[in-house]
Amino acid sequence: MGNIIVGGAGKTPTVVATVKTLHEHGWHPGVISRGYGRRNERVLAVTTQSSVHDAGDEPLLLHLRTNAPVVVGRDRVEAARELLRLHPEVDVIVSDDGLQHLRLPRCAQVIVFDERGAGNGWLLPAGPLREPLPLRVPPRSLVLYNAERPSTVLPGMTATRRLGGAVELSEWWIGAAPSMQALENLRSRPLLAAAGVAAPSRFFEMLSAARLGFTAMPLPDHFDFATLPWPQDTPDVIVTEKDAVKLHPARVHGTRVWVAPLDFEFDAHFERELLALLPPRSVPTLRKDDGFPTA
Repeated sequence: MGNIIVGGAGKTPTVVATVKTLHEHGWHPGVISRGYGRRNERVLAVTTQSSVHDAGDEPLLLHLRTNAPVVVGRDRVEAARELLRLHPEVDVIVSDDGLQHLRLPRCAQVIVFDERGAGNGWLLPAGPLREPLPLRVPPRSLVLYNAERPSTVLPGMTATRRLGGAVELSEWWIGAAPSMQALENLRSRPLLAAAGVAAPSRFFEMLSAARLGFTAMPLPDHFDFATLPWPQDTPDVIVTEKDAVKLHPARVHGTRVWVAPLDFEFDAHFERELLALLPPRSVPTLRKDDGFPTA
């Protein structure tokens, strides 16, 4: 799972949706990730008690959203081995942002684009591409567009992107489900919307589409919230889940913080194509030369 263009293409919600799909079809998925911004590079199993500094914001979010086992490590192969050692029931590994990690064997690839497509077509630092745009879809790969329509010449399918409702921060931390009614109730309140993600404007556009009135506060991607960025007397703040994992409820006295999860929904054709790329279910082994059933 990964992208050719840098930043904000939609990998994390794609991983969440992929894990959900695999669960629904009888698989037992686990997730591996590097864990951007971690304090160290050692291999670590993520738990609900892990700190963002140790696990990374996206891996912690993935564990909280999916309840799947998650292991982080700079070396994705070592992370996969540790995942299988700790969770022998895992029969498929989903690698978050593993496209360019070529040492990692894979039986399927999902390449994610957003509305930017390939940008100006140049590689970093002259353009936004991590690697050249292929002339055709690579073998055993699917292209998924986090956009209303395909944005490159590569054939692919689109995902439906929407807000999944809203829930108070303290309730989100204990696993309460968001509701559309809670989101609708916020229409009558003056809100501050804060987003420390790669494309905050996308979050703000969805809030506007939900007819919420708010003041936008874009923040740097992976903003750590070591200091709260809004005034102490702010009554209501709404944030993304990627921000919520860095906000403990005890730190936000005097402000009601709401979490608005982002949900992806694959169409049935994409699900069929993805599942068709996977081998018959079997538990991966830990031999050094094994290829892991990895998406």
